[in-house]
Amino acid sequence: MQSFSTDVLADGFVFLEGPRWHEGRLWLSDIRAQTVFAVDEQGAREAIVEVPEWPSGLGFLPDGTPLVVSMRNRQLYKIVDGSLVLHADLSGCVSADINDMVVDDQGRAYIGNLGFDLLAGGEPGPAEITLVETDGSVRNVAEQRNCPNGMAIRADGRTLIAAESFTNRVTEFDRAPNGDLSNPRTLVELPEEVPDGICLDAAGNVWVSCAMGHRFVQVDPRGQLLAEVRVGELSAIACQLGGADGRTLFCLTYDGGMEEIAAGKAGARIEVARVEIEAAGSP
Repeated sequence: MQSFSTDVLADGFVFLEGPRWHEGRLWLSDIRAQTVFAVDEQGAREAIVEVPEWPSGLGFLPDGTPLVVSMRNRQLYKIVDGSLVLHADLSGCVSADINDMVVDDQGRAYIGNLGFDLLAGGEPGPAEITLVETDGSVRNVAEQRNCPNGMAIRADGRTLIAAESFTNRVTEFDRAPNGDLSNPRTLVELPEEVPDGICLDAAGNVWVSCAMGHRFVQVDPRGQLLAEVRVGELSAIACQLGGADGRTLFCLTYDGGMEEIAAGKAGARIEVARVEIEAAGSP
């Protein structure tokens, strides 16, 4: 299996999630610092907006308007002129705090939730994947899932991929023209790895963040492992391909585990690896 190494691009964050490459910068959410940042390829950062109820998943509408998940009040916001504008309220149809998100080319957003109170040490429970239409209406398109986390959409638009963290697997769904999901099946099982954020490359391979496995792995469309990026004893939280040529893998890492995350310990940084296959269109 091929192996890539990383360099540190930026540090001093608390806990990072939801990386998205957009117009020359990496956008990401520092959940416990309650702030969305944008970071350029030299590591310079800009604070974009504060999200008091904890930002997580990020995405962009077709006109470039940013969207951000607000975890604890279970709402989705647009970021307009540095302020939050409500786009959708998911509180009536989800079983726990919402988390990661992917936005399709029409501006429809898929959002997963944790399924239980993770930071309080609750017992895992079933969770939903919720679709937010462009008009802000919401409906659940998958249920009885296990912490659907990082998500991506294949280039033909017919398949959605989701990391189901606490069943240690990455799952594919058929995706209908109206956005509905069906026919869940396992792309890859990663025993004891706890898959978190994911992204796609142009060959259809999936980069998967293995939170407890201390590595990022590249999985081909048949579920075979092709490559890895090891990050020592750090937790591998989320990843995104980007950069000027699309071949920089931005790796969000964390120095700690669930106890440290729950305590709000600052331990996050952005590491970068140069890989061989460029980014796909999603996420």
